[in-house]
Amino acid sequence: MRVCLRRRREKRTDYRLRLRLLKSGRPRLVARISLKHVRAQVVEFDPRGDRVIASAESKELEKYGWKGGTSNTPAAYLVGFLCGSRAKKKGVGECVLDIGLHDPTPQAKVFAVLKGAVDSGLSVPHWEGILPTRERIRGQHIADYATKLRDDERSYRARFAGYLQRGLPPENLPEHFDEIKRVLAKELSG
Repeated sequence: MRVCLRRRREKRTDYRLRLRLLKSGRPRLVARISLKHVRAQVVEFDPRGDRVIASAESKELEKYGWKGGTSNTPAAYLVGFLCGSRAKKKGVGECVLDIGLHDPTPQAKVFAVLKGAVDSGLSVPHWEGILPTRERIRGQHIADYATKLRDDERSYRARFAGYLQRGLPPENLPEHFDEIKRVLAKELSG
């Protein structure tokens, strides 16, 4: 009997998928989503260990003025956009998406990271139908839900306490997203 590798036993790495990604010869756009944050990295294989070319995480968005959540779809898009822009500046033109052990569910947050990276100028092979819609990327679904909850003040304040504490009414999330995207595009192009 053969014992599986430790990371496989812990359900942290799919080595068959990793091998297929590495055989492509291109850097990987690694998208990882946790309960509180979104991380994206452009990683290149090195026999001594993978080498990170560019990275971004949702916590960084605060320094650009982001007041929304750090693990929602709009934050995932902005992280992908930021990471893709940094990778472009370092000469990366194309890469492949690595979503790890996430299920490839259409319109999932990992694909919002992909859409952000593609919009920043990276070439990543993908099927257009798997990407989130523009309304979802802007957070319109969150704003609509907040508007629906507005009548029940207690539920509204409980559900959106973080947004309200940071000074952003959740109904204004799509406009705030557009503003932060403009700030990122302006800062990263210069």
